[in-house]
Amino acid sequence: MIELQQFLKIVLNISGGEAKHIIQEGLVMVNGQVETRRSKKLSGDDVVEIEGQKYKVSDFPLK
Repeated sequence: MIELQQFLKIVLNISGGEAKHIIQEGLVMVNGQVETRRSKKLSGDDVVEIEGQKYKVSDFPLK
């Protein structure tokens, strides 16, 4: 499991502040639903969407 903010930092190669802004602006969807909680826990089956780009959590080697 990984938090949404951490996942965005890894996938998009952005800072925590940038990830926070993107999430709080309602620009991130998790499994088709807008998600505004930075600490939302993600599992391997979750799909995160940002500006039309979809990222399946299990496709990324996470630490």
